[in-house]
Amino acid sequence: MGDDLISVIDVAQKYDKRKSTVFKVLKRLGIEPTKHRSSSAKNQMVACITLEECRLVSVEMQAIIDRDDPEAGEDAESDGFLSAEIGVFYLIQLESDFDPGRFKVGFSTGMSDRLRQLRCSAPFATVIRSWPCRQLWEKTGIESVSASCERLHTEVFRTGSLDEIIERCERFFTVMPTVQSSTPLILLWQ
Repeated sequence: MGDDLISVIDVAQKYDKRKSTVFKVLKRLGIEPTKHRSSSAKNQMVACITLEECRLVSVEMQAIIDRDDPEAGEDAESDGFLSAEIGVFYLIQLESDFDPGRFKVGFSTGMSDRLRQLRCSAPFATVIRSWPCRQLWEKTGIESVSASCERLHTEVFRTGSLDEIIERCERFFTVMPTVQSSTPLILLWQ
């Protein structure tokens, strides 16, 4: 890797953010990273950007940090840009007729797109509820609400009572700080 290239991994680590956040910033800025082999990544291909592109990304990454900083006050989010790390935590019932206790939980910044993707493999999937959430909370939320459930896949579980899972989600998000999401909340379960 040349001296004028910086890996996306290094940029993410510098700002203590996920690689996915950096990739979202790159997409928003219209920057297409290039792939190069890296000795620090066991000679694997890594996404890289130029120094000039890194300067542009750094401005955006610092803006994200400033907006996420509670010391910054309400003005930090008033510029109309909502951090890519804010979205919703969703609860989806995958098969209401055949297996009503099978559900999926996770995080999304675009719930309609996420549901459309999921319906390719689970055509009867139904969003039960969603809650405003920071991406950082996803794993903790999943572990919290799925305790004592049968794990079928990474974010897919089976329970005897979906109402109990809804209650666990409600309790989890009651103790978490309030966030504003650009994704509308969905409340379907009665």
